[in-house]
Amino acid sequence: MIRTSLGGDAGRRARLRGRYAVVIGAVAVLAAAGAMALPNTASAATTLGASAAERGRYFGTAVAASKLSDSAYTTILNREFNQVTPENEMKIDATEPQQGQFSYGNADRIVSHARSQGMQVRGHTLAWHSQQPGWMQNMSGSALRQAMLNHVTQVATHFRGQVTWWDVVNEAFADGSSGARRDSNLQRTGNDWIEAAFRAADAADPNAQLCYNDYNTDNWNDAKTQAVYRMVQDFKQRGVPIDCVGLQSHFTGGSNYPSNYRTTLSSFAALGVDVHITELDIRNAPADAYRNVTNDCLAVARCKGITVWGIRDSDSWRSGESPLLFNGSGGKKAAYDAVLAALNSGTGPNPTTTPPGGGNPTTPPPTTTPPPAGSCTTSITPGTVWGDRYNTSVTVSGASSWTVVVAVTSPQQITTTWSGSASLASNGTVLTMRSNGSGSTFGFTTMTNGNSGARPQIRSCTAG
Repeated sequence: MIRTSLGGDAGRRARLRGRYAVVIGAVAVLAAAGAMALPNTASAATTLGASAAERGRYFGTAVAASKLSDSAYTTILNREFNQVTPENEMKIDATEPQQGQFSYGNADRIVSHARSQGMQVRGHTLAWHSQQPGWMQNMSGSALRQAMLNHVTQVATHFRGQVTWWDVVNEAFADGSSGARRDSNLQRTGNDWIEAAFRAADAADPNAQLCYNDYNTDNWNDAKTQAVYRMVQDFKQRGVPIDCVGLQSHFTGGSNYPSNYRTTLSSFAALGVDVHITELDIRNAPADAYRNVTNDCLAVARCKGITVWGIRDSDSWRSGESPLLFNGSGGKKAAYDAVLAALNSGTGPNPTTTPPGGGNPTTPPPTTTPPPAGSCTTSITPGTVWGDRYNTSVTVSGASSWTVVVAVTSPQQITTTWSGSASLASNGTVLTMRSNGSGSTFGFTTMTNGNSGARPQIRSCTAG
């Protein structure tokens, strides 16, 4: 492969920027045709992919090779999306079922279909503790490390030039409050295994963008999110080749969609990496939640796009929860309309700032407006989610004595409160909570009553 004269990380970034600009330009041309489908109307795009491309982004979906023969499935796929992620066909058990014997048929089929439609491809995934074939599950130590690196090299080489992004490593951090790495056979080969995988992928496919992908990393305050952030920060500081972070964002609705989601996106972006929403699905597909996710991505310059994890509800791994934008018959749901409207109302990526002397562009730091006199500030932390209700905590800053007004969306109802003096409006949708000496944090339980997507909103915080 011919390389440019630029060397090291700077050269690699220059090659990536050039390739990415070409790909986005090509997708935007295709999108323009879709945007002109309705004569004598404004130029608002009529499909998800076309609208996203107009804003320099993608809107994609997970694809199963077995469904490419379903004409109803491919009609929606080809019409609506400009990016695809193979659902299972690029995972380790599919691509190397026997050690040293590689099988690419179904993955090649998806990639060929995507490229024939002008869609970008996300490679998913090169190194993962799960869906390992039996031969890999039985390995350990240096033998496993070498087998993992060989797998990364062989698969990335096979698809070199066809994949825009690689999920190089998937789900390597543990859930819970420890912030630790997941205990897996790969982790037990040495703490540097993630770095080694990224370096192998970079050597095998130097023009692809390399991502770390995980779930339950949506809430900025969570220990797992912070642990991933520290790893990415360390990689960037030491020159480990990482270009992007993927947030899977499998939401259950209600307060599971955190109020600080945009903060998470912008905080990773500020490290000099792109951010991607890679596996989005939301229980019962509430329009508000889908709209909020879309708006949060559009508000962060380096949020490059959204991928929903399936097309129709019947295609979803969570099919019983109806979490996608199309129903089982292929009909557009209210969430689809909400996402398309949000995309069409959005703008292109925000201006970026280049540090003195060059380097990666970064999102301009957010500005903070001091609260007016007599006010205080609040932060919302999602709590436990059950099938019919969820908990929320609110922390107040800037005052020792305060009154906070919180609202939920009907038919949701606040039913239980703690750590404050509470009064509820008659329909249970508005809570006024006053400090009572029990601290700066209070909480409440909300019954969803069939609306699991909306989240609580702070109307006011008053000191005194």
